[in-house]
Amino acid sequence: MRTRNREPLPLGGTGTVDRLARILAARNIDPAAVTDLVDEPEPYSPLDALLAGMPPRYRAAVADHPQVLTWARDVAEAAVAPSPGARRQVTTGPSLLMAGVVGAGKTHQAYGAVRRLVQSGVGVRWRATTAADLYADLRPRPGADSERELTAVSRCPLLIIDDLGAAKASEWVEEVTYRLINRRYNHMLPTLITTNLAIKDLRAYLGDRVTSRLAQMTTRVEFEPVDRRRLRTTA
Repeated sequence: MRTRNREPLPLGGTGTVDRLARILAARNIDPAAVTDLVDEPEPYSPLDALLAGMPPRYRAAVADHPQVLTWARDVAEAAVAPSPGARRQVTTGPSLLMAGVVGAGKTHQAYGAVRRLVQSGVGVRWRATTAADLYADLRPRPGADSERELTAVSRCPLLIIDDLGAAKASEWVEEVTYRLINRRYNHMLPTLITTNLAIKDLRAYLGDRVTSRLAQMTTRVEFEPVDRRRLRTTA
């Protein structure tokens, strides 16, 4: 096999520029056109990064519920910079439990709250999942490390748990929920939880250990019993 020996290309400097100019000239490409594209990359803001990880339906979500706005403000105020001059990051803070009928706008408010945090100038590492998907990911199965996944979800600085109470109740569901909530309770990690259950019915579904911690770690918000999805379709 024939090998081709080439002089190493210097990183930066006029050598690289001259070589690139020769290549472009050989291909009849105007160097100025390429420079215009390379020298001014498109700006990529923290909000752009956030929206890229959001479901398309909620990328334009705006939080406007007074208690949700208060939560976002409190979490932003609790953010700290990991080092002098660094951007403040969400580390600890209060949690929010939003209860209401299907279609009341709870999920919309949750995603809007995360957008609000990023727009306020703080960094946010976050995850969002439905309770049903969470249990599916954590259920022991061959080839999956459910304990590692539980640890990752438990330690995430900001977590959205959507539709808590939608999955079928069982001892395993109650135990996994307790382990997750207890870890986030102990580390004071902000958590946004939505549920279709009335707050008084959560104890029967989740058990005393979970509801006791939720009662202390969350501000509870009751949404108006209006299905906004139906209002949009009939308007």
